[in-house]
Amino acid sequence: MDLKLKIWRQAGPDASGKFVEYPIQDISPESSFLEMLDILNEQLVAKGEDPVAFDHDCREGICGTCSLFINGRPHGPDTAITTCQLHMRRFKDGDTIVIEPWRAKPFPVIKDLMVDRIAFDEIIQAGGYVSINTGPMPDANVLPIPKKNADLAMDAASCIGCGACVATCKNASAMLFVSAKVSQFALLPQGKAEAKERVRKMVAKMDELGFGNCTNTYACEVECPKEISVTNIARMNREFFMAKIS
Repeated sequence: MDLKLKIWRQAGPDASGKFVEYPIQDISPESSFLEMLDILNEQLVAKGEDPVAFDHDCREGICGTCSLFINGRPHGPDTAITTCQLHMRRFKDGDTIVIEPWRAKPFPVIKDLMVDRIAFDEIIQAGGYVSINTGPMPDANVLPIPKKNADLAMDAASCIGCGACVATCKNASAMLFVSAKVSQFALLPQGKAEAKERVRKMVAKMDELGFGNCTNTYACEVECPKEISVTNIARMNREFFMAKIS
């Protein structure tokens, strides 16, 4: 496959950025998207040019770091995948592919396609964990948990914090991410002791960091690689309102 890449290049957070075009030839349809970028960078380095900076780690759809906006969609033209799981067979020979970083004020560009997502870590640190000492490991099934609740908690916990929900939202809202992290504990007895404090602190930190509000367009759910449901947002709102009035 021969392709034309239009890639956002930005030297640093305070530098002006622009799109730069790179032709690339003989790309296998079976290559992953990140392997294609690896090939481009090898060519750029061979010519003495600065390689394109982009995030990656596990390349197995687990870590959530490979966050790219590809042809107007987070993680590219497929559903329920991360960028590292996107393969070049999803494109056609001769295509132009536009590649950008996440576009959100709380995710400032570090360089090129890399953004700083420490804002998500700060939200988790504000209270998105269980800190109560619950004692030694209990025997199995000592704490009876309805299977429905256990399944919903596990579904919420599958969020990898990639930021696709923020990137696709017209308001740059982090409600899907925060609600998933609230829900994974709110549904389980271990998380009940700190439930009110947790949701208050996490929502406050989300607002403090400059994320927008949810206007229920459901774009976040559509583009989430783990298909986190927006019903978690309703659960978080309920938890938040109950915490406020109690």
